[in-house]
Amino acid sequence: MYRQLNDSTLVAGQIAPEDVPALKDLGVTLIVNNRPDGEDAGQPESVEIEAAARAAGIGYRHVPIARGLGPSDIEAMREAMHSAGEGKLFAFCRSGNRSTLAWAVAKSEDGVARADLDRMANEAGFDLGPVAHLLRD
Repeated sequence: MYRQLNDSTLVAGQIAPEDVPALKDLGVTLIVNNRPDGEDAGQPESVEIEAAARAAGIGYRHVPIARGLGPSDIEAMREAMHSAGEGKLFAFCRSGNRSTLAWAVAKSEDGVARADLDRMANEAGFDLGPVAHLLRD
């Protein structure tokens, strides 16, 4: 269901409200939804995932990324990562790719070395090529 980027970050494709309680068991304290509502037919709305998160005692943020990563997307992702505290952040989009790219750029802004980000993303099955120009060396 999910892929682990590092000790505190998990990513996945679309989840359903009924998937949320299992995230609590994994130590997730914050869910970040990187999908705009209505992106695909049959996709749960953000408010549905948020309600399930709140019922499970998990924080929730909706940071929809529709047409590439902008500065506000990166800042929202950084803020979410920092607010997850000692728990884990779970980010999702259609495939996990957008969430991974946003995570990588946010971690780069926090000073994580590009080589480390590439390694973590690659181990999880993602390629940071699309955001390479945004990563610090």
